[in-house]
Amino acid sequence: MAKESMAQRKTTGRVMHEFAHGELKSGPAGKGGKVKSRKQAIAIALHEAGDSKYESKAKNRKDLAKTKRKEAAGRTAQQEKEGKSHVGARGKRESSRAMGGENAKKAARRSAHRRAA
Repeated sequence: MAKESMAQRKTTGRVMHEFAHGELKSGPAGKGGKVKSRKQAIAIALHEAGDSKYESKAKNRKDLAKTKRKEAAGRTAQQEKEGKSHVGARGKRESSRAMGGENAKKAARRSAHRRAA
């Protein structure tokens, strides 16, 4: 396993948060019931993040893309519980430089009207 990307870390964090709050379910459409084992929760998190060492790189990429679509559509257990129908821009960082964060890859753009003034 290589170093996780920002998207993979966010997905892993969300899944572990769902586990901690008793919202994480296993199996297709959650039919397997709530996850009680921390080891199983970690395995699900790595699978959803596309960072599993037991699957090919192509399968891992597909898994991460599927998870990002799920998060953008608001179908995660956390979003359903909080009543959020969708997340904003898919690539938007929560801690961008414009918001005072340090982990943004590029500086935020300056608007045109501010430069003219």
